[in-house]
Amino acid sequence: MIKKVLIANRGEIAVRILRTLRKMNISSVVIYSDADKNSLHVLLSDSAYYIGPSESSKSYLNMEKIIDIALKSGANAVHPGYGFLSENPEFAKKVNQAGLIFIGPTAESMQLAGDKITSKEIAKNSNVPILPSSPKINSYEDAERYAREIGYPIIIKASKGGGGKGMRIVFNEDELLEKYEIAVKEAESSFGDGTVYFEKYISKPKHIEVQIVADKFGNIVALGERECSIQRRHQKIIEESPSPSIDDKTREKIIESAINFAKAINYLNVGTIEFILDENRNFYFLEMNTRLQVEHPVTEWRYNIDLVEIQIRIANGENISYLSKLKPNGHCIEARIYAEDPVNNFAPSFGKIEFLIEPSGPYIRLDSGIYSGYEVPMYYDPMISKLISYGTTREEAINRIINALNEYKIFGIKTNIDYLIEILKSEEFKNGTYTTKFTDEFNYNQKPPSKEILNVISSIKKTTKNLQTKNKISYWKFKANNWEV
Repeated sequence: MIKKVLIANRGEIAVRILRTLRKMNISSVVIYSDADKNSLHVLLSDSAYYIGPSESSKSYLNMEKIIDIALKSGANAVHPGYGFLSENPEFAKKVNQAGLIFIGPTAESMQLAGDKITSKEIAKNSNVPILPSSPKINSYEDAERYAREIGYPIIIKASKGGGGKGMRIVFNEDELLEKYEIAVKEAESSFGDGTVYFEKYISKPKHIEVQIVADKFGNIVALGERECSIQRRHQKIIEESPSPSIDDKTREKIIESAINFAKAINYLNVGTIEFILDENRNFYFLEMNTRLQVEHPVTEWRYNIDLVEIQIRIANGENISYLSKLKPNGHCIEARIYAEDPVNNFAPSFGKIEFLIEPSGPYIRLDSGIYSGYEVPMYYDPMISKLISYGTTREEAINRIINALNEYKIFGIKTNIDYLIEILKSEEFKNGTYTTKFTDEFNYNQKPPSKEILNVISSIKKTTKNLQTKNKISYWKFKANNWEV
């Protein structure tokens, strides 16, 4: 039985996992780098251990140090969250070899799903639709041959890739050599493996994914689908469930395909199988993410479940067949809040959050890793929180999340909040016709802050300055008194 869990992560997902552990009366252990010593997950945990310097490679990606802390702290399980080591089969294997429980899939299924070329072969053999694609490309001669066989346009993808890295679109043979070489180098630097493959490129696809839950008894349950077509630079920024783009017949087929793939790799725990949908509503297997997704809250709300709790129960060896009886309700939308400047080409915005007003109210959920006074570090992904709304209808959910975003005020850094509002108010989003190319064509015009907002900012700056002055005086008074003693 899991009694104490080390969370091998940081930020909002670490806080999210902490809350479920507290609900289940399971002790928590967190890790933190130099940049995260004052982070919310550190402040809320039962115990916190220093992991190393701010750079991820020396802290949150340090497998041996993480496992050593887990053992020293008395934890008997590790939750990887998402990102960092969450989809690293070597980490899962090492956790198990140390006598700890890995709250996630087996290393074997992670390995199968993680290799994009292998996973496509598995999908094909499981009667899951796939796009015309190549095996791994070993040379430029291979590249020329398979590009001609598939037909332009093609997309080059890293076999071990994700997040858009090692990915290039090639529209004709003149572009092939340059983009092939760039993709190989990027794949090598990002994933330590320069293997790439080609796939037929769909110009304006939709992105649909299915939430899978599987236990050791062979039960595999699909908890509906999510649409994640609002993306920027291949990163999702708005997700919703159910998808407004598919009918019940297509939904049934996609779910059946997802279950078939999960069965083929003997999947265990929580995972997500992703598909792309073309203009004719044909769907094709894309990849499987062998971890908890960032957008898991939209599924949780519609099914009235806690996916982190389910992960822990599966890791404890419990049966989850009861989940097949659940029926989804309503509509959910999630918006990811990033510390970035949409006007300045979405440059990351780091620094101190001087003042924070968080939205609240019925049918609004906020998963956050920030607070007033928090210093947003420069070393990690700039996502700082996720805002989720629920409605009995899609229109209701859209209105609620727009209202909540209008309430959400973060002073001191730049964020994408206004950008998200404008997307949610667009006709393409409201009528559900948006595709993964939406943000490429979206004309965002940032509105200048209102007079009231400018007054608030001015007031905050004055208050902050006064507090800093007072603190400085108090500090020196204290030191003087100390010296006199």
